[in-house]
Amino acid sequence: MGKRDQIEVLKSIIENYDNIVFFGGAGVSTESGIPDFRSVDGLYNQQYDYPPETILSHAFYRSRPDEFYRFYRNKMLFLNAKPNAAHLKLAQLEAMGKVRAVITQNIDGLHQAAGSKTVLELHGSVLRNYCEKCGSFYDVHYITDSTDVPKCEKCGGSVKPDVVLYGEGLDSRTMNDAVRFIHDAQVLIIGGTSLAVYPAAGLIDYFSGDKLVVINKASTPRDSHADLLIQAPIGEVFAQL
Repeated sequence: MGKRDQIEVLKSIIENYDNIVFFGGAGVSTESGIPDFRSVDGLYNQQYDYPPETILSHAFYRSRPDEFYRFYRNKMLFLNAKPNAAHLKLAQLEAMGKVRAVITQNIDGLHQAAGSKTVLELHGSVLRNYCEKCGSFYDVHYITDSTDVPKCEKCGGSVKPDVVLYGEGLDSRTMNDAVRFIHDAQVLIIGGTSLAVYPAAGLIDYFSGDKLVVINKASTPRDSHADLLIQAPIGEVFAQL
């Protein structure tokens, strides 16, 4: 089946169902110019002594918060990024009563910026930051405008991004909601993720609906289970819907 035929099949699936859940990963954001931090660039090794997974771990944040924040400000915050065709179409489909929820592994807030209302952020968001001592909220600009380790204006405690670091557990309420949405869905569209990051990727096991759609440039462990497999950039596909 050619790409055009695949798009037509996807269109007909969307037309015929009104309980669709979208599960997305880094590939949804890369088309907005946000690089996947796992794809280390050439400058990386000159600037940092540790791999990104080490720096973005709970243990490293605790032991080297200064180095953590140097990396975090340089590599994790892309505040000029704009929603792409995938974000915008998903928001439109939600407004039409087609998409019930967007479940994302991304932390950039672009789904909400596009207008999606029911967004489950499995790994948190860079837009939210909290004092570890008193719980006071700080927006992302408080992080970008500060130097070294940001401190709470009220109590002097360390301000930490509301993102799930390696070695930290996912929020149980968000996980439970994701399980419920996926379990109840008629259609599950997986997009822009290689399904390599657990426990998030394990959520797919709860799907038992009618149609599984996988849209990703590279192969995934679920390709053989998909009713429709489109190996292409997610934004490119959604722009044609």
